[in-house]
Amino acid sequence: MSIEIKSAESCKYDIVSLGEIMLRLDPGEGRIRTARSFQAWEGGGEYNVARGMRKCFGLRAGVVTAFADNEVGHLIEDFILQGGVDTSWIKWMPYDGLGRTVRNGLNFTERGFGIRGAVGVPDRGLTAASQLKPGDIDWEELFGKQGVRWFHTGGIYAALSATTPDVVTEAVKVAKKYGTIVSYDLNYRPSLWKSIGGHDKAQSVNREIAQYVDVMIGNEEDFTACLGFEVEGVDENISHIEIDSFKKMIETAVSEFPNFQATATTLRAVKTATVNDWGAICWHDGEFYESNAYPALEIMDRVGGGDSFASGLIYGFLTTGDPAKAVNYGAAHGALAMTTPGDTSMATVAEVEKVMGGGGARVVR
Repeated sequence: MSIEIKSAESCKYDIVSLGEIMLRLDPGEGRIRTARSFQAWEGGGEYNVARGMRKCFGLRAGVVTAFADNEVGHLIEDFILQGGVDTSWIKWMPYDGLGRTVRNGLNFTERGFGIRGAVGVPDRGLTAASQLKPGDIDWEELFGKQGVRWFHTGGIYAALSATTPDVVTEAVKVAKKYGTIVSYDLNYRPSLWKSIGGHDKAQSVNREIAQYVDVMIGNEEDFTACLGFEVEGVDENISHIEIDSFKKMIETAVSEFPNFQATATTLRAVKTATVNDWGAICWHDGEFYESNAYPALEIMDRVGGGDSFASGLIYGFLTTGDPAKAVNYGAAHGALAMTTPGDTSMATVAEVEKVMGGGGARVVR
């Protein structure tokens, strides 16, 4: 039985994401500590999903977030506009001229190469998006009047402050009230949780939100750290899991959270920063579906690969209702996204479908 999704005709948006969007400063092939120039991009775990849905797959996407009303905020807004994502749900907060009360997030990220892993140094204290609180967004207007087919948010945003979990909970409750499908990427980041309670706090927050989620996305560490489910057979050195053990963990999770209509994760074995085995698996309606495998995938920039997997997965469910096709859209889109720089996808749907069909990397002329 496929996921029941509202019709496109009944909604203004195919997808809306809630999350923080930062200005990414990328030193290219170099190191942050020795850089003399940076390439600027926009990026954010939840936003990247909506942006991929719009730019690659051509669906109607919006984002709910907040910025300090200054030139950096409007630079990030300009990036969002270039990606075709609707900005009418951005909340602008007055800037005090120094950043004592509100500011915009920066994310210094180097890509890694070979035996040198990627490194991220986020600078997101006092950000506008982290200061959103219940009542700031008119969810009744968004979900009840304008209409949204699919709503996506995640554990990165939920970890940012004392108020963001409540904003997420408020949003998903109203989304469910109006029949919008809710997806959530657990996206566990130890650095975000360690100063506010670690695993215990992560589980308290995420288990509350999980009650309202239809499609739960996350790898084995996410399910363990955020929801408390254990999986055997994890090799921490290569981020590789034993598939049968992971399947058992998912079966346990869906028995505890029967509201989960689907769960999905990428399957990544990290050989070096630039060579990974890549694939994905999806559970839906009691069955598991594995994607095509992409062994020894060469990577230019791994940041955003999981978000592009999520957008492809959602696109597959929205357009086909077929979990086997959805997980393959996700795996192919995620693989392609990691062949280009920046957090967001530069792929086209034609390229995604070519890769899904086994197409090679010969020159296209």
